[in-house]
Amino acid sequence: MSSGGHKPMRHSTTAVSKRKRSSITEPSSNHEPKHRPHPSLAQGPIRKTSKSSRRRRRIRKERISSSVDRQWVFSASNLRNLKDKVVLVSYNLLGVDNASNHMDLYYNIPPQHLDWSRRKHLICKEISRYNATVLCLQEVDRFDDLDSLLKLRGFQGVHKRRTGEASDGCSIFWQEKLFKLLHHQEIEFDRFGLRNNVAQLCVLEMNCEDRQCSEQTSTSPRRLVVGNIHVLFNPKRGDIKLGQVRLLLEKAYKLSQEWGNIPVAIAGDLNSTPKSAIYDFVASADLDTQLHDRRQISGQSEPDTKRSPFRNQHAVSASQTNEWSQEELQLATGGQTTTHVRHQLKLSSAYVGIPGTLRTRDQCGEPLATTCHSRFQGTVDYIWHTKELVPVRVLETLPTDVLRRTGGLPSEKWGSDHLAIACELGFVGE
Repeated sequence: MSSGGHKPMRHSTTAVSKRKRSSITEPSSNHEPKHRPHPSLAQGPIRKTSKSSRRRRRIRKERISSSVDRQWVFSASNLRNLKDKVVLVSYNLLGVDNASNHMDLYYNIPPQHLDWSRRKHLICKEISRYNATVLCLQEVDRFDDLDSLLKLRGFQGVHKRRTGEASDGCSIFWQEKLFKLLHHQEIEFDRFGLRNNVAQLCVLEMNCEDRQCSEQTSTSPRRLVVGNIHVLFNPKRGDIKLGQVRLLLEKAYKLSQEWGNIPVAIAGDLNSTPKSAIYDFVASADLDTQLHDRRQISGQSEPDTKRSPFRNQHAVSASQTNEWSQEELQLATGGQTTTHVRHQLKLSSAYVGIPGTLRTRDQCGEPLATTCHSRFQGTVDYIWHTKELVPVRVLETLPTDVLRRTGGLPSEKWGSDHLAIACELGFVGE
């Protein structure tokens, strides 16, 4: 559900004064040109560029900027007795090279908002506001920069670069005083014929000498598997996308068993929408490929420059068939002699576990948008967890109307074309 019968508790991540908030402005048009025409040329024969109209436009921008503070939404259940918790943030940072190679997606973004020397500080300050303890980052192509800045904030991290010619990759960071790394596993999907994307798995152990670790677990410290992935974008290759997700979940389950059936948290950019078959596969652990066309299995639609840049991302053609070649089935299923794809983890979405509002959530409870640029606005980023973990609170995303009026991301306040998603997960049971 996107909205429960109760009113969820909310808490702002920042205590920004009205005076300070009003100084932050965002572009107000979805199609803002890089160079604005002079008012006299834009107005034509109409010469009413009065002070009052300019003042109204300025006030409108100020109202937009003052409404973009993100809030924590808390579970309706009483979870105060959970002493061992982790604040997990998943964030696609917009790789510097990716932005440079796809400037058509950011034609309406001021150049200074794409400048990495500015964005890296904005991103790290944002992460600090959330008091994160574990980070799953995607599209990282300046790891050394991030590593230096995050070390100053108490983080340690590991990075896996994509194979092939791409320069970006995935990184997992953790607060050194709270966790120690027991195991790090890298997944190179091209070893399995699944393109040059990568994923990571880390086994983290909570430091029991820290005050956040409960006395009851001092003899058996809390451990968890953290998975981080950035799935292939190409909507036409649903077989490869599904194969990448399947392989990560298979390896995460195996790692959990090897370390004593410990909890699992999976985060990242799945390049799949909440109404997609890939999303259903993660949630239900079973998917019959013969019921779906591989070109529609991620719920994405091909870019269409003739349509609105903020179109419905679920719009797909119904004229395609569900035929899969033998090679496509092998990539999706891992070579199994079946048309079904399965995994053994029982996963729940952190955001679905805590209802939000109709301004920010869809009917299932997922965010309406975790990314926004000139050609796409929708949700592709997720945090999943096993039953040994329970969501205590989640960080609400921005309302879609606010995103539309800002004209796309990055912006003056947000350092990527994705929004960070975050949740606090509590350990349950022994």
